[in-house]
Amino acid sequence: MTGPAQESRKLRRSFGWLAALGVILVIAGIVGLVYVGVATLTSMLLFGWLLLVGGLVGLLHAVESRGSSFFWLGVVVAALNIAAGVVVIRHPEGSAEALTMFAALLFLTGGLFRLVGSLVVRGPQFGWTLLQGAFGLLLGVLVLVNWPESSRYVLGTFFSLALLFDGLGLIAIGVGGRRIVEMVTDGGPAGGAGGAPRTGADGLSERSSEENPDRS
Repeated sequence: MTGPAQESRKLRRSFGWLAALGVILVIAGIVGLVYVGVATLTSMLLFGWLLLVGGLVGLLHAVESRGSSFFWLGVVVAALNIAAGVVVIRHPEGSAEALTMFAALLFLTGGLFRLVGSLVVRGPQFGWTLLQGAFGLLLGVLVLVNWPESSRYVLGTFFSLALLFDGLGLIAIGVGGRRIVEMVTDGGPAGGAGGAPRTGADGLSERSSEENPDRS
């Protein structure tokens, strides 16, 4: 029983770490929603560093695969990622304005297509699709009307909400996983309950002697 007990402890510890990480993400998401401007700049800096590191890694892979037909394509893509990362890191506010404009255009086009598609097709989820299209269109209009001031809080809000929901998901997985492991561990065969029949001093099965008293 030492092996299964150790495995269950490891699983409970792993799920506990997941729940702890979820709590940290939830706290970070709440703080980001309170300080949206700081969350916007933080998200842009993280995005810039991701582009920069990804570009460097892509450049190393391209150098390792030199001589192949995809060498120059890998070099160009890596150079673009590195250049974009440097620009975002050096100018996070301007990058936030550009990305906010891009997000607003995505909301507008996506909402418009959903509205037109729901009105033309009129499928079984007509109302839900129509509501999604109207919401996306309204959100895009609101972001564009308040641009560039909206760039100070739009990306930060989305980033904080993503942290919040990811943290809640990790907490649910961690707590649920620990409960499942505890249920499986506690519900298994313990001692002699439900196990093999016990034997008496004379070497005969006590359970069989109870069932057949004539044999004793």
